[in-house]
Amino acid sequence: MLDIGYALSNRFPDPPQTDYRRADVHSLRHDLFCGDVYLADTETDRELSTAWGWVPVLDFAWALCDITEQLDRDPAGSRAARPQYAELDFTESTDRMLFERRFGWVDIEADWMPGDEPPLTFSHSELRREARDFLHDLIADLTDMHEDLAENPAIWTLQARFPRV
Repeated sequence: MLDIGYALSNRFPDPPQTDYRRADVHSLRHDLFCGDVYLADTETDRELSTAWGWVPVLDFAWALCDITEQLDRDPAGSRAARPQYAELDFTESTDRMLFERRFGWVDIEADWMPGDEPPLTFSHSELRREARDFLHDLIADLTDMHEDLAENPAIWTLQARFPRV
């Protein structure tokens, strides 16, 4: 089973004067809500996580939802034998998470994983469901901390684009 989580950083707090109601997409994706993220396989007790403290957590959730859609572009869907690839790059470093879908399964690796460690593997439908749940749970947590964020049109658009499945 896939578990996706995060922790906000105390080292990189949001600027105190931030107007969350009017924050633009660039700020929401790159400047606010920094911390660390992880993807965990609870059955094998393995995880892929960052430990940098500066990862824009909302951007990670947003990008993960985008990636699940990119991996689903083949008309054959879960019957597609040809691999489909996507990557999530972390803008402040050269590190990337790499995604490869073949049939209904997605392998997830990262540049910082030891070379002999196998990728995490999840069904595409589980990855899509958990990514969207993570996005909505994260937005709920962030709006609990910053009530004005709930009134941001970019957040409304994001929630409408990736509804829970």
